[in-house]
Amino acid sequence: MIGLIGKKLGHTRVYDAEGNVVPVTVICAGPNYVLQCKTTETDGYNAVQLGFDSQKKSRLNKPLLGHIEKYNGAPVKKIKEFRNFTLTVKPGDVIGAKVFAPGDFVDCIGVTKGRGFEGVVKRHGFSGGDLSHGSKGWHRRAGAIGQRLFPGTVRRGMKMPGHMGQVNRTVQNLEVVQVLEDDNILLIKGSMPGSEGDYVIIRESKKKPKGTPKRKAQQPVKASKAKVAAKK
Repeated sequence: MIGLIGKKLGHTRVYDAEGNVVPVTVICAGPNYVLQCKTTETDGYNAVQLGFDSQKKSRLNKPLLGHIEKYNGAPVKKIKEFRNFTLTVKPGDVIGAKVFAPGDFVDCIGVTKGRGFEGVVKRHGFSGGDLSHGSKGWHRRAGAIGQRLFPGTVRRGMKMPGHMGQVNRTVQNLEVVQVLEDDNILLIKGSMPGSEGDYVIIRESKKKPKGTPKRKAQQPVKASKAKVAAKK
């Protein structure tokens, strides 16, 4: 499985060959430095460790800096391990956006925006109470949560107010629209979790791996004249 570490730069729109507007997310997906290559013989499993976003040596702790220098790598801010990496690489190699091509499908993993402490209306989509007719301050509350005399407790998993956002989320089957190799930029159709400037993981789609042809839009089927006459 191919994967890259990237940074979310923003959003824009492009036009396809037919002149249709395509909303895209702009991802800086390189350069990614290969730090370590794990094998079944030495580590028990196959994986490749990538680093992204250069960093000063003075800002890394000694254990991490020693690990990077052991494999002659460059100091980086973000490190991610990809299991069963299908590309043939070795420590010291540099890879970028060109590992993907327009038309490929990818899964994008990121951390959602943090919303802080939110009520049930915003966090879970509750409708809230009436705005009039003597509601007396129950406009955005959840209502009753108890179980009366038996069992007399609040059920586990009850939707209640609390911390919202800032969790890992994966958006699957997003299409790569353009690849700008010189700038290591990926234009990916749609949106993905995270704010501008956040790190994201771009990996080969599990449901639509490389080589899967894009599904063509179904053409509307014209009804036959006999069926149209029968309806009349």
